[in-house]
Amino acid sequence: MQVFYAAQQALHAPDHIVVRGRVTPNLETPARAASLRDTVVALGHACAAPRDHGVGILQEVHDPDYLDFLASAAERWQRLPNAGPLVHAHAFPHPLHRRRPASIQGQVGYYLSGGSCPLSAGTWEAARWAANCALEAAEAALAGARETYALCRPPGHHAYADFAGGFCYLNNVAIAAQRMAKALGRVAILDIDVHHGNGTQGIFYERDDVHFVSVHGDPDHFFPFYAGYADETGVGRGAGYNRNFPLAARTGDREWLAAIAAGLSDIESSRPAALLVSLGFDAFAGDPSSDLAVGTEGFRAAGRLIGASRRPVVLVQEGGYVVEHLSTNLTAFLEGFFAARPESAPLAT
Repeated sequence: MQVFYAAQQALHAPDHIVVRGRVTPNLETPARAASLRDTVVALGHACAAPRDHGVGILQEVHDPDYLDFLASAAERWQRLPNAGPLVHAHAFPHPLHRRRPASIQGQVGYYLSGGSCPLSAGTWEAARWAANCALEAAEAALAGARETYALCRPPGHHAYADFAGGFCYLNNVAIAAQRMAKALGRVAILDIDVHHGNGTQGIFYERDDVHFVSVHGDPDHFFPFYAGYADETGVGRGAGYNRNFPLAARTGDREWLAAIAAGLSDIESSRPAALLVSLGFDAFAGDPSSDLAVGTEGFRAAGRLIGASRRPVVLVQEGGYVVEHLSTNLTAFLEGFFAARPESAPLAT
């Protein structure tokens, strides 16, 4: 399996976030990606650095003004009197009055959704190289690779076209899906991170060329709260190409795997040319961000379900915040995945 990892991703390293009104250590650390990289190398997979694909493809998914904000926010923030080292929003627009101001303080609230997506001096470069990893994995799949793995960090599935949230700034899987959909027609995304992929849903909600399915904790009580409900099925051309499987708190392996199987069946109905997977390990029972209770053997079984697809598969890393368990869970997932891979998974056309 071709794996893509960029050392520049470690440039994003905010030391804290704000959760429930408290300053708390940031769970989304460079050590996460380093652990996953070391694991795949130990398993014998080739790990390569991606090329720089530029900003043009990012603009096909993200608003250009938003990209300009991400690139300049940290430097502009530091010009403010008494500015802290991290860019944090303290004022937010109401949906009825969401006007983009010129000031950095106003734009921070306009583009950042809350206390779990602070910006630092290295955030833009790290996020850009995470997107490059996803694009390189997509390009390798288009060139004929049966399976690829984009070891992205920071993650991406909470990032909308013009809005950051939940540790996410650029939507890596959406950027990869955009590239593949342009080349192939319809592709699909299966999101098994414990949190709903609200940004991915938002980007493709009115489109029929990217079939999106998410299996996650019930947003009525769990982040991201405002999207991910079962009755959200797409609108316009996208009607029927969005499917959510929200699960009750403390759901374990059996029900989680049944939802993944149902999601894969839904995806097969639209006959996509390739499958992209937002791969999160934060559904793990010991993860501090988890609302579910999936075990390591659950990830092995999920790997078997996904690996059985006869389509090319692009894995794109999302969450998972217990560093000491990431290696075990990734190893189990990949063992199940490769055990189930068919002898051939030709690129569908």
